[in-house]
Amino acid sequence: MNTHKVHVKKGDTVTVISGNEKGKKGKVLRVDYKKGHVVVENLNMVKKHLRPTQTNPQGGVTSIPASMSSSKVMLVCPSCGKPTRVQREIRDDSKVRICKKCKKAID
Repeated sequence: MNTHKVHVKKGDTVTVISGNEKGKKGKVLRVDYKKGHVVVENLNMVKKHLRPTQTNPQGGVTSIPASMSSSKVMLVCPSCGKPTRVQREIRDDSKVRICKKCKKAID
């Protein structure tokens, strides 16, 4: 089972560093470790056509966020509020992510 090393987790705030959505911020909704992709709230929106069902008899077209590569997003540090790279460190027998700019633990 091949998994990619992804630097963000579900619930993190990230900013997009390349592509059409460059500079926009959002919250991570889902992480796919097998593909190395993340789904960010209200970013990379695509149209999805829904067929009529009993709960939605009209059917129609809705917008949903699509996945993007985790290399296109950068974590926003909760303490300093700046986009930063992540350093991993072992503290008290657990791995901790550390902000490279302010040197504070992220989680």
